[in-house]
Amino acid sequence: MRLTKSTDIALRIAMRLAVADDAEAPTTREVAGAVGVPYTHAAKVVSRLQHLGVVEARRGRGGGLTLTLAGRTGSVGGLVRELEGVGDVVGCEDDPPCPLRAACRLRSALRRAQEAFFAALDPLSIEDLVGEPTGPVLLSLSPRPGS
Repeated sequence: MRLTKSTDIALRIAMRLAVADDAEAPTTREVAGAVGVPYTHAAKVVSRLQHLGVVEARRGRGGGLTLTLAGRTGSVGGLVRELEGVGDVVGCEDDPPCPLRAACRLRSALRRAQEAFFAALDPLSIEDLVGEPTGPVLLSLSPRPGS
């Protein structure tokens, strides 16, 4: 299974915010540069993370992004499920639909494998992901010019 680019960016942003100093509150542009993604992509992802209650954004002077308690301690598996949405790993109902869909055993096997993937992430929180050696690396990341 491969996560969407949006989910990848969301996890990177959440991890970077998890190690931010309480007084730091980096901007979306700063976080985008630090994790190496275009600002426009990061802005869309931050908006989604706000909607999910994972990130709080304050505008204006002294503003910036902070990870909420729910974002810090919630299940990574739950977050990934929300970001990825529900759906089959394969496009059984795509146009044209798969001719095997009425009698296929692969679809249910892939659904179980997908759930096992999410279940492996369920006991983890963003806080768990930023322990040594990841946290210090995240703190050392600085915005890249032009991000």
